[in-house]
Amino acid sequence: MTKSPSGWTRQGRLSGNGGNGSSRTGCQGSKNNHGGAAPDSFPPGVVVEIKALACQLPHEHGLPLSRLSIAEIQREAVNRGLVASIGETTLWRWLNEDSIRPWYHRSWIFPRDPDFQRKAGQVLDLYEGLWEGKRLRPNDCVISADEKTSIQARRRKHPSKPPGPGQLMRVEHEYKRLGAWAYLATWDVRRAKIFGRCERKSCIASFDRLVEQVMSQEPYRSARRVFWLVDNGSIHRGPLSAERLRSRWRNIVLVHTPVHASWLNQIEIFFSVVQRKVLTPCDFGSLDELEERLLAFQQHYEQVAKPFEWKFTRKDLEQLLLKLAEGSGPISNVA
Repeated sequence: MTKSPSGWTRQGRLSGNGGNGSSRTGCQGSKNNHGGAAPDSFPPGVVVEIKALACQLPHEHGLPLSRLSIAEIQREAVNRGLVASIGETTLWRWLNEDSIRPWYHRSWIFPRDPDFQRKAGQVLDLYEGLWEGKRLRPNDCVISADEKTSIQARRRKHPSKPPGPGQLMRVEHEYKRLGAWAYLATWDVRRAKIFGRCERKSCIASFDRLVEQVMSQEPYRSARRVFWLVDNGSIHRGPLSAERLRSRWRNIVLVHTPVHASWLNQIEIFFSVVQRKVLTPCDFGSLDELEERLLAFQQHYEQVAKPFEWKFTRKDLEQLLLKLAEGSGPISNVA
């Protein structure tokens, strides 16, 4: 099979995802060049080679692209001489057989903490009501804590318009920045209780104020143990942070997630709810209004909140780490 002349590839209208909107190829006299074979009848080896092409990063075969569209796979197959011509519909069908979609991408995180399994296992055990192999008691508490920084108060340059029949809410694109809050919050994993506060900046002092806000109330003040799940941010990192908190509250047990594994911290789920329900669209008349909305939402959400149904267990972790050891892939940043 010979390489097709470059003039045979007809440029169709581009679709919204960067692909070619037309499934017609340049050579109208023949859809393929297989000595009288029926249209769309290609040797199995051609199918395999094109699927292999779609499963490579574009720069690996000299293309100045970050990802491939159907139209680009079509052109590259012709330029390589794999086929004289081929329709996009045929390519779609072949790739769909194996769910190959190189025009999409997903973010991933590879575990880089040398103690990843032990730290992650501790967190997952707490979600299942265990600590060091023993069942938690009713007077043990599990708190998930973190901070959502740089939440801007944006005042739109024209008032937002509410939705109506056949009309979406309309929000002016341009805005004025009125400052920003750091929102520090906790989620009681077993009781679905929320505590939060807005601070001018995220620092050790602001985090300690959040701890004081929680630990000065029942049941945490008199609890047997209060496990605080935190990431490795500078305001609560390492053993020094644990010692600082234990010097004030003897029943606190600080538990760190592995490095780059905030997806193991349930407070991130609550923050995603805040982002969708409170901060999108971002339209506030002042910093005070933003603070009032955030704190009022805590009470609003608690009326319907239930403990999150966390399904990723230590067993799932072991299976995932086994796949990683076999070179099957990284850890997704979405729990």
